[in-house]
Amino acid sequence: MSVLIAGNWKMFKGPGETSAFCAALLEELGDDERGVDVVVAPPFVSLQAAVAELEGTPVRVYAQNVHWEEEGAFTGEVSRSMLIASGAAGAIVGHSERRQHFCETDETTARRTVAALEGGLGVIACVGETLDEREAGETEAALRRQVEAVAAAVPEPPAGLAIAYEPVWAIGTGRTATPQTAQEAHAFVRGLYPVERILYGGSVKPENAEELLAQPDVDGALVGGASLDVVSFAEICRTAARLSRS
Repeated sequence: MSVLIAGNWKMFKGPGETSAFCAALLEELGDDERGVDVVVAPPFVSLQAAVAELEGTPVRVYAQNVHWEEEGAFTGEVSRSMLIASGAAGAIVGHSERRQHFCETDETTARRTVAALEGGLGVIACVGETLDEREAGETEAALRRQVEAVAAAVPEPPAGLAIAYEPVWAIGTGRTATPQTAQEAHAFVRGLYPVERILYGGSVKPENAEELLAQPDVDGALVGGASLDVVSFAEICRTAARLSRS
């Protein structure tokens, strides 16, 4: 299984910026993406621009969310059929910012996961502890609760499902879990759920990517801020590709 590097753009880059970024990313990567699966996850309004620019290339486009219903009175949501029609290959679900700001729960994360997978989409399902949970020694309890919600909904994880471990205290703060901390959390998650790929997400940047990706249970990265800069994101992808070939 190849390493997976996914860029979560959050609420950045409209269609024009997205087209320019994707064109530049392809130039930066060249053939260097061999051995690594690359995903970009732009905002909904920029999905089609990304798909158009990346069509016929190995770089895939994911959405940042997906609803569990096909249609209905769900203002602001987007269904799997809409994503498929846009050309998206998958979706991120349960990101910590969705949980923190938009009342996402373990249950709704699991429902979104099932809906996307049943539609043939890939899924990156996010789990992770807050600073309060870590300081209270509740990291494993938090991870167990979140992972088991997905596992109960999808007992046999398909190849298209990845779990992203994102220590919430390390997102957008400049703080990063040590490679040992990341490895311990990933090994714990793998012991709970036999998913093929577990990504690390928490202030991943070119300066720390190699030591994080070198850990035996770290199968890739969900990159936030560094994915907005094409040179930084391409460098992380190249690092992953180099490690996968070594």
